[in-house]
Amino acid sequence: MDYPKDQAPGAPVRSGIPEHGRIPKYYAVKAQLLSLIEDLSEGDTLPTERDLALRHEVSRETVRQALRELLLEGRLRRQGRGTVVAGPKLEQPLSLASYTEGVRRQGRRPGRHLIGLERFPCPPALAAEIEVEPGAPVWHMERVLLADDERVGLESTYVTVARVPALGTDFDPDSSFYAYLTERLSLSFGDADERIETVLATPREALLIGTPPALPMLLLHRLSRDAEGRPLERVRTLFRGDRFSFRTHLGHERPH
Repeated sequence: MDYPKDQAPGAPVRSGIPEHGRIPKYYAVKAQLLSLIEDLSEGDTLPTERDLALRHEVSRETVRQALRELLLEGRLRRQGRGTVVAGPKLEQPLSLASYTEGVRRQGRRPGRHLIGLERFPCPPALAAEIEVEPGAPVWHMERVLLADDERVGLESTYVTVARVPALGTDFDPDSSFYAYLTERLSLSFGDADERIETVLATPREALLIGTPPALPMLLLHRLSRDAEGRPLERVRTLFRGDRFSFRTHLGHERPH
């Protein structure tokens, strides 16, 4: 197999072109648009669909399909009636650190908007996960995640009232819950189990995040434990697939 001399290590092999050499028209246009995007800066406006169709000698529907894929991949974004170059994705570490820290490290301003904070009897399925008796009082806090005032995710946090009794009065919902637990309550995180999958947002979730229902989301489930191994929080977080990527460091586990 022949590789292009400038093949980037993270790029699709042979730029995604099948061995038989026949590629759909929209993909050829998409490749040309990617080259155009590389020469533009964040916020720069792309030519209109009509101009792109004339430039590449294809139909406007072919251009739309190429643009749709680039929008879903987060390379472009809609602004008013036009399409502009999007900024780089937010890179969130897969670690026992807060969303706030991850966003700040990239020079962005983190924020949260409280949707609701309620206290209710713990249902059996959740009780089994966080190791409490069914019916024990738990908090559910739901917040929209922000980066520079852009809505980028939706987070649901479940924690027992016994562990955090004054959550309803003592916590600023716009701030980091991780910092509140560690700094205000002196609770230490030990480890966590985390699972990530790709989903589509529900109509309600899409409305809260401000995205089309067809936009793929990264759904993260986390069960965090304290230093003694007791469950501390159960978190369900939706991240916009066009605005987020995840990073982790893997080490070699030596056999016993």
